Amino acid sequence: MLRVLATVRDEHIPDAWIGAGVLRDLVWGERYGAGFNPDLVRDVDVAFFDLNDLSRTNDDRVTERLHRRLPEVPWEARNQAAVHTWYAGKFGGSPVEPLTSIHDVVATWPETATAVAVRLCVNDAIEVCAPLGLSDLLEGVWRRNPRRVSIPWSFTRLERHQPAVRWSGVTVIRPK
Repeated sequence: MLRVLATVRDEHIPDAWIGAGVLRDLVWGERYGAGFNPDLVRDVDVAFFDLNDLSRTNDDRVTERLHRRLPEVPWEARNQAAVHTWYAGKFGGSPVEPLTSIHDVVATWPETATAVAVRLCVNDAIEVCAPLGLSDLLEGVWRRNPRRVSIPWSFTRLERHQPAVRWSGVTVIRPK
């Protein structure tokens, strides 16, 4: 994970962070499972914030830069400043307002335990962005983040990820 964080830092991507599922998998694998296995990571979400280029081409360009540096990592870089341009088309519902910062972005992620991002600073310190706190991540609680995630979508994610099966010590709070 430190190599992944250093790669993102060293590429100088605007306001870039790693977050969501890979962090949950790392923490819950170590705390509630059989350990973290990087080979089982579906994608490494790199959230960045670039108001100068809202195109999907920018996402592809950043993902390719990271892939060239560490080809074995399943990178998925997305410019979070552009979410409002595609969100309703992908997930349905009304158009969403433009997000204002990475902190604003992370606060919308699907579960409270995945609403966390980290980055490696120039001095090798790890900076944490956790606008909803770290409790659910550290205490193993799968809970819907109601800010933007519908109940049906939350059930879909719950079925796909099977948190109680993957991590036996995790508590699932079913969406209401």
